[in-house]
Amino acid sequence: MSMTVDIRHRFGTFTLDAGFEADTGVTALFGPSGAGKTSMINAVAGLLRPDRGRITVDSAVWQDDTTFLPPHKRRVGYVFQDGRLFPHLSVARNLRFAGLHAEEGAILDMLGIAHLMDRRIAALSGGEAQRVAIGRALLSDPKVLLLDEPLSALDAARKAEILPYIERLRDELRIPILLVSHAVEEVARLAQTVIVLDQGRITASGAPAALLAEPGSPMGPAEAGTLLPGTVGPTEQGLTRIDTGAGPILLPEVTAAPGHALRLRIPARDVMLATQKPEGLSALNILAGHIGTITAAGAGVVDVQVICNGVPILARITAQSAGRLGLCPGQPIYAVVKSVTLGLDQVFA
Repeated sequence: MSMTVDIRHRFGTFTLDAGFEADTGVTALFGPSGAGKTSMINAVAGLLRPDRGRITVDSAVWQDDTTFLPPHKRRVGYVFQDGRLFPHLSVARNLRFAGLHAEEGAILDMLGIAHLMDRRIAALSGGEAQRVAIGRALLSDPKVLLLDEPLSALDAARKAEILPYIERLRDELRIPILLVSHAVEEVARLAQTVIVLDQGRITASGAPAALLAEPGSPMGPAEAGTLLPGTVGPTEQGLTRIDTGAGPILLPEVTAAPGHALRLRIPARDVMLATQKPEGLSALNILAGHIGTITAAGAGVVDVQVICNGVPILARITAQSAGRLGLCPGQPIYAVVKSVTLGLDQVFA
């Protein structure tokens, strides 16, 4: 299933003028507050009627010059920042507002909320309440799921609790999911495609790994780095091996089961380079490779692409250090990984 969105709308002095395509899986609308992210998904939901626009889902036209389907005819599931559940009712009665669904049992299982059915909303944790809100949206049998900053009101522990459930939605649902977020960690973990919005315009789009690897990343110059797919391996002496294409990465014990797929984000600023294999370091992860490219990345700094087993790892160092080491493309080099972001947590490695 796929959708296309192309809208233009003026709000006083602010104009939203953007278009994109989204396929099955998570497409993140990323950018600062006021960029137009929520207005985009409100237009998809039919809550905003743009001055001009065309929105289609597969072959169905939701809006064009002659058509405007009202929200109740669009089959959209919308999860707001605050969940918007009825606090005086039970979980079961909140879910029933979406109507009966043949796959109700599977949805409750996917979100891990079957045991909460008799609880009142007021008795739930923030993470549990958001999972119920997502469940209610899914029970409406949507063609598109809209998640508007679903983690922004949660503390770090509750965010970590709900992220695996959103990953499961991404992997098992066969519908487009539009995720609004301004948090790089969330987008890097969840999204297959990122649409970067700023002042009502799309400034960049692509896979999160590609955008993060760009010098002066469009997701924020300080966020440049490597997004590395990995698989959880065995744990020994409190360290879990993560198998990646660039080589094994050791991290303090990871709770996920062996074989579980995950994404590691390695900030470019947390990778040191050495022309000889370092010894006597506390850092556990030293990857051998060769230099691919060296690119200016701002005042006095360069981004060095290190190719490890065919996989690029980005390092950001000072231009002075690059000159002192005599770095050049093709040169053998060692990348020393000082920290890794796993989900929302920075792990010193």
